[in-house]
Amino acid sequence: MIIRERVSPDISEFMRYLAAHEEAEQGLPTLNELSQELGVSVASLREQLEVARALGLVEVKPGRGGTRRRAFSFTPAIRQSLGYALALNDDHFRKYSELRNHVEFAYWYEAVKTLTQHDKDELQAIITRAWDKLGRTPIQVPHEEHRNLHLLIYSRLENPFVTGILEAYWEAYEAVGLNVFAGGYEYLQEVWRYHQEMVEAICKGNDKAGYEALVAHTDLLYHRP
Repeated sequence: MIIRERVSPDISEFMRYLAAHEEAEQGLPTLNELSQELGVSVASLREQLEVARALGLVEVKPGRGGTRRRAFSFTPAIRQSLGYALALNDDHFRKYSELRNHVEFAYWYEAVKTLTQHDKDELQAIITRAWDKLGRTPIQVPHEEHRNLHLLIYSRLENPFVTGILEAYWEAYEAVGLNVFAGGYEYLQEVWRYHQEMVEAICKGNDKAGYEALVAHTDLLYHRP
């Protein structure tokens, strides 16, 4: 049994157990066994388990699958909180969008330096697919390409908090309906001209030009017709 001692904020007994036991990735004891080990009632542990499940910390499979600790992801926690914020007020998306923009700006130079040649080839392929959709009759909104392009640029940072913020943004983007055809054809063309500039700059190693295209293109959302 591998137990790691960590200084952490006030979290539940169940979460503390998850964090301390690496073997939990292979499977957890039953709630009855945990209750005896931790000195916490089964009812309380069941509630703590549901919270951990909602936060994406564990996966629960019926039958022999049991309960296992998942690799840490920040996305589920943000998804829950941001979804509630949007239910309260759609204007929260604008504020979260500002946060996402600043995160992309801050990590741009670090992110593009980590991209492999395969990543750059895929970015170019995304641009090609997007223009193909825009050239169809009727046109198709290249939303999947839009999302994949941005996430791919930051995919090799190995920072789960940055990844979580960016992934949750795109889920919210869809939730508020920005993935549908709105703003007009000229708007979409302008968006993808900036994307093409970003990718061309990345492939040429001109990180500054790519950054300038990124900053210019993020402003388009606020002026979307």
